[in-house]
Amino acid sequence: MNISKIRFSFSALFACLVSVALFISCASDGTSAQDAAKEKVAAASQAVSNTATNAADAAAAAVTPAVPAGPTTTLKFEETEFDFGTVDQGEKVTHVYKFANTGNEPLIISNAKGSCGCTVPSWPKEPIPVGGSGEIQVQFDSKGKKNKQSKKVTITANTDPAQTFLTIKGEVNAPETDAAATNK
Repeated sequence: MNISKIRFSFSALFACLVSVALFISCASDGTSAQDAAKEKVAAASQAVSNTATNAADAAAAAVTPAVPAGPTTTLKFEETEFDFGTVDQGEKVTHVYKFANTGNEPLIISNAKGSCGCTVPSWPKEPIPVGGSGEIQVQFDSKGKKNKQSKKVTITANTDPAQTFLTIKGEVNAPETDAAATNK
């Protein structure tokens, strides 16, 4: 559900609440019906505003990986870029990036995401103790790819900055087409 649909829904809800508040205030016999209506409209407005803010925050959270809360630490990779050289289209290349927790707090990796579906990382889900080490395995699938390729993996952890980037790159040889093979 996108934000504009959420805002429209909350605007409609707000209009309904205002109408109900005005109707109730007109039906009451109190001398301060207008003041009561204003209070009800203000309360309804605040409720809609809070709900819209919560929905927008939830939508933003769904897009952005959660950064672990608490103290930050540092990590150091042996390498952040790997060149796999040349492969034939359809081959899968796997590389292991080794790292160490060089900070003073346990390292918590909350997410690792490839720049496209052809690049898939796997990472340790348990905290890495101070002085400990770990590995992030990245698999690149060259199916449907050709020529130079460079893919990025974004690591989100309790570090400052919260994101670290790894790169896997190389050249993919595409097979000759049938027409080109026939013309030889």
